[in-house]
Amino acid sequence: MNRMLVGFAVLAIGAVSVGASIVKKQAFAESHRRSRQIILYYTLSRIDNPIIVLGDSIVEASTLPRELCGHAIVNAGLDGASTTSDLGDWLVDALDGKPAAAIVIALGINDALGAARDLPQFEANYSSLVATLSKAAGRVIMLGVPPLDASPRLPVETRTKATRLIDGYNSALPALAVRSGATFAALPPLPTPHTIDGVHLSAAGYQLWNEAVLKGASVSCGSK
Repeated sequence: MNRMLVGFAVLAIGAVSVGASIVKKQAFAESHRRSRQIILYYTLSRIDNPIIVLGDSIVEASTLPRELCGHAIVNAGLDGASTTSDLGDWLVDALDGKPAAAIVIALGINDALGAARDLPQFEANYSSLVATLSKAAGRVIMLGVPPLDASPRLPVETRTKATRLIDGYNSALPALAVRSGATFAALPPLPTPHTIDGVHLSAAGYQLWNEAVLKGASVSCGSK
């Protein structure tokens, strides 16, 4: 009986520790996002007609050039962001009435991986986001969603399910861009591997991703 009680106690302590760790990570992520948003408010307040790259951790970790054809490039990547993160209202508020030359949207990974969001819901969310951002930008560019890599950190079942969703998203985005008055920017074929963990891009992946972002954003050149 004593051994059983000790076993239950160990399990309970373990569960509490795991729960505390998850809560701590979530609190850190929320704190990090708030800090990023505050910094972006400051950044956008002092720049006119920027090209804004809006997205998730893939955007946040990118090292894009500082400008393109005279427009400052602002990295507005927020870890964990998806099409349900209310990025449109937040960014319009951060711009405070100032126009952006272009906004490049790079989302979809967290819709597929975290939420397993089906295509109709993804399209509805994305369409609403583009409609909001169109009020603040001369051009809105919708970037293709990068594929996942095989990785020990990414369970096969999870990757298989998310890959089907990402393929569906990428098939739907060009037509969605036409309906929304936006521009679709496809990603070129990426090498295998092109990530460091199945999701986040490696140097080789970013080289091609950066080129696609800049090519898509170049539609704003001449809109100084």
